[in-house]
Amino acid sequence: MKDESDEKKPGEEPAKLESGEGPEGLQRLAGPSEPASVDGVWETRLYKRRWVMVLLFSSYSLCNSYQWIQYGIINNIFMKFYQVDAFTIDWMSMIYMLTYIPFIFPVTWLLDKKGLRVVALAATALNCAGTWFKVGSVQRHLFAVTFLGQFCCSLAQVFILGMPSRIASVWFGSNEVSTACSIGVFGNQLGIAIGFLVPPILVPNVDDMDELAHHISIMFYITAGVATFLFILVVLVFQERPKLPPTQAQATARRIPPEQYSYTASVLRLLRNRPFILLIVTYGLNVGSFYAVGTLLNRMIIEHYPGEEVNAGRIGLTIVIAGMVGSLICGVWLDRTKTYKQTTLAVYFMSLVGMVVYAATLGLGHLWVVFITAGVLGFFMTGYLPLGFEYAVELTYPESEGTSSGLLNCSAQVFGIIFTICQGKLIDNFGTLPGNIFLCVFLLVGTVMTGFIKSDLRRQKANVSAKAEAEAMTSGPEYGAATLISGSQTPPPL
Repeated sequence: MKDESDEKKPGEEPAKLESGEGPEGLQRLAGPSEPASVDGVWETRLYKRRWVMVLLFSSYSLCNSYQWIQYGIINNIFMKFYQVDAFTIDWMSMIYMLTYIPFIFPVTWLLDKKGLRVVALAATALNCAGTWFKVGSVQRHLFAVTFLGQFCCSLAQVFILGMPSRIASVWFGSNEVSTACSIGVFGNQLGIAIGFLVPPILVPNVDDMDELAHHISIMFYITAGVATFLFILVVLVFQERPKLPPTQAQATARRIPPEQYSYTASVLRLLRNRPFILLIVTYGLNVGSFYAVGTLLNRMIIEHYPGEEVNAGRIGLTIVIAGMVGSLICGVWLDRTKTYKQTTLAVYFMSLVGMVVYAATLGLGHLWVVFITAGVLGFFMTGYLPLGFEYAVELTYPESEGTSSGLLNCSAQVFGIIFTICQGKLIDNFGTLPGNIFLCVFLLVGTVMTGFIKSDLRRQKANVSAKAEAEAMTSGPEYGAATLISGSQTPPPL
């Protein structure tokens, strides 16, 4: 039984080749694995298995992102077990950010050259290896081994973060790419949510070191089992791309011969794209602030509410669950309205408002208030993640989605490290309020800069143009004469 849709999605009519290319040229470019209609137009199709691809990606992204905050949310417990200071445990989260910076360019090059399946296999293999290193590190003198495991997982993250927009573009129709990207980001966010919730439950703050080692070991074994299962699943199930492209924009991207594509030239074009450069900076400021809040959340909550490690995890869970809801709402909203700049600016401004309210209420002494304000902050700040990805793809089409997403994430990691270190020092020396005000200032700067981004929606223009062209082809008999004159079709032999 075929798992593909037998009907084309409304509005996804085939589009003809550029002027001067007839059916023969189409077949030459398409190749045997990409059938095309005999009249020189591209056929598009949506496959049901696209949902399997994005959900499988979302699952292994979840497993990886869970481990980002696995140590930080019970910072004080791991400090006691491994006999290290707070800043050292902070690096168990920041290593995710630091590793990304030097490795993002070779990984995005690999994504462009080898495709989604190779990158998915590398990501799940590294993540699986890291979890088993951690299983073998549950002794008080083996902190270096657990750090090695975390490094492997952080390297796996480099292969993961840039994929949501690429999977959405390669597998999904033009009216569902933002929703698909949101589902891809959803897995990452759910993993962070589980990372906030589960470690405080599985690893209680006990004084007996043997008992503590037992609890840590259980947590690491569970993670390793899940990571191994997902690696096997990716090997068996994950596919590179559908046989036929889902959209005319994706069909156009497929028509670029590999020898004409230069990764270096693509990066240079992106760096000359002014709206995209502004988005890189603003995305980094917003997501870097989220990374700092997530890494330091345990320290902030414990300072005002001693002994509340479990509730610190629940507050982190609240931040991310609210953000997941925000991400899905924003994704559906974008697919329906295509108001990329307006939505991005509104969500960015509300992230600033949420951060101000969270900073003002954290020290009031009412934990339930912190739950509410943290949820508001998470709804907008975490909900911004897929907006940035999709806005970047619109501004940079037809450049590779993996490259544009990689540059956004690189900015986020740089700002995340800077903000985490600076806010951590401010909290140690002056308290939580100055540390949170520090983030508010940069979110204000990011909001203003977002307002200056020129909204040039190139991917939408490509899809609209292709649709109009396809409609013109079937609009009436006058088309035949017009196309023969323009040379857009090969005239019949005499």
